[in-house]
Amino acid sequence: MKTVYCIGELLIDFVAIEQGNDLSKAEEFTKKAGGAPANVACTIAKLGGKSQFIGAVGNDPFGTFLLNVLKENRVDTSLVQRAKTFTTMAFVSLAEDGERDFVFSRGADKKLKYDPTLKKQLQNGIIHLGAATALLGGGLEEAYDRYLFDALTQNAFISFDPNFRKDLWKGEESTFVKKCLRFIEKSHLCKFSKEEAQLISGETDLERACNNIHEIGSPLITLTLGSEGTLVSTPKKKTIVPSIKVRAIDTTGAGDAFIGCLLYQIANIGDPHLILSDYGQLIEMVAMANKAGAITTTGYGAIPSLPDHGAVFGQ
Repeated sequence: MKTVYCIGELLIDFVAIEQGNDLSKAEEFTKKAGGAPANVACTIAKLGGKSQFIGAVGNDPFGTFLLNVLKENRVDTSLVQRAKTFTTMAFVSLAEDGERDFVFSRGADKKLKYDPTLKKQLQNGIIHLGAATALLGGGLEEAYDRYLFDALTQNAFISFDPNFRKDLWKGEESTFVKKCLRFIEKSHLCKFSKEEAQLISGETDLERACNNIHEIGSPLITLTLGSEGTLVSTPKKKTIVPSIKVRAIDTTGAGDAFIGCLLYQIANIGDPHLILSDYGQLIEMVAMANKAGAITTTGYGAIPSLPDHGAVFGQ
């Protein structure tokens, strides 16, 4: 089983207690661990896989809390850095259907410094680049570029999730798209939401959106469609894989659970690049990943709601 290296932000989600209100009306919040790549790392470890998180947290009680959560979930945190600033925070309000309203207060995550010791570990391995804040500048964006280059030179399997957050990119959407292109061009697997695929491709039709993105570079696309399932796209084939029916309470982390479960399965096939030529196996893996994502929506907070191996695979 290969280790999946997840790089990006680890942060505090302050979740509004009352559903149905936007953040302007929220008065009470509960503290949860969050951050897209951290959620992915926890998913992999909770399913029984091996994951390592690389990111920066503040040298404060919140940073200590987050590291403890990752360690409790058996994620390798040996390369996590402590920055001399506050830990990044996100304030989250949930609508009645579980959809989210975000406001970010960015701190330590942008202080991540590139670590050259990771390069050798990436040889023939798996790297997941899926931070919502990675393209906003600072040390994190520089580190992302350098880790992408390392992954390419080490024949690593590269997974990319842009994790677009509209409140972070208001009026700068074209800049976001431009910055995503270099990762899409080099990645083997890209995971998008419907809105991300449409934004990046400039196409409203999802099949045309996928074809546009394939032309940029990525040979494999998973386009999550919420309760409808996931559109799996290669340059030659497209299939919508249905999800299971659940009562969604909080959709935070569902996409991270999906891609984490998919990467967990890919890490178990020896050479991860083989999945690019086995469409049947890929569809089976996506069905399991859909299940992991759906289960995550049935509880509050991403990491506490992530399923274990038995819940997804029944073993």
